[in-house]
Amino acid sequence: MSLDAVLIAGPTASGKSVLAMALADHLGGTIINADSMQVYAELSVLTARPSAADEMRIPHRLYGHVKASDRYSVGRYQEDAAAALAQARSEKRVAIFTGGTGLYFDALTNGLSPIPTVSAEVREGVKRRFETLGREAFFEEFAARDPATAAKLRASDTQRIQRGAAVLEATGRPLAEWQAISGTAVLAGLRVARLILAPAREVLFERIDRRFEAMVAGGGLEEARLLLGLDPHLPAARALGIAQLQEYLHGRATLENAIAEAQMITRRYVKRQMTWFRNRMKEWIWIEDPRLSNIITSIEYESI
Repeated sequence: MSLDAVLIAGPTASGKSVLAMALADHLGGTIINADSMQVYAELSVLTARPSAADEMRIPHRLYGHVKASDRYSVGRYQEDAAAALAQARSEKRVAIFTGGTGLYFDALTNGLSPIPTVSAEVREGVKRRFETLGREAFFEEFAARDPATAAKLRASDTQRIQRGAAVLEATGRPLAEWQAISGTAVLAGLRVARLILAPAREVLFERIDRRFEAMVAGGGLEEARLLLGLDPHLPAARALGIAQLQEYLHGRATLENAIAEAQMITRRYVKRQMTWFRNRMKEWIWIEDPRLSNIITSIEYESI
């Protein structure tokens, strides 16, 4: 039986995009983004998005299709991914999902809980209360109202705490209750190969350092400058390297220190990615050497 889709997960700088291109050539595939930062139009260099030449040679979907000023969510991604999958299947192409965002792969393989949309008015109200009370007091208040959700969080998880408080305010039900309800996976019923690229840590860290230096030289500083006025609470503002380069642009750091700080933060982020993959994706096929021959062997095994 042939495969309907291939999932290629992995940490930042693990070589996912190169592998996806080679595999798309081999299988006749469409590459579909599964990275939460590569969706933003203004963030091409700093998110290592596929080049224009790559996108012309192989069909790519869900790259740069959202404005940085938008509050893009996993729920919206699930809808967009389902549409991209349907298009690939209508064109008789294998859908190759690739990226490093664990929640996106969750939406693809497990589905999302049907949490209702929270209005901007409610989110802003929660944000104002957070700013009025301060982080610790806000968390204490939230924990008293929603102990089940708060038990899964730390006081430092600012975004998640505000999200939980907003859901509680909008629906009257704790976020933990909503999360316990199963959703429908985008890839439900399809034949799927699931791969995780996991290069040796020292190799990965060396790539991260080299790549960020190349990003800065290749236009990353200009991207950071264009987004200087972006609301820091928006998801796009959390793109790796943005805050550090903007500190340099504000004159509060040298470029050398900004680059070193961004490299360090990226290495820490990769450790968190790998922890997620190990905890949530244990049954996937883990591959240290991403040569196409290794991947094809793994996929052929999955297709039996």
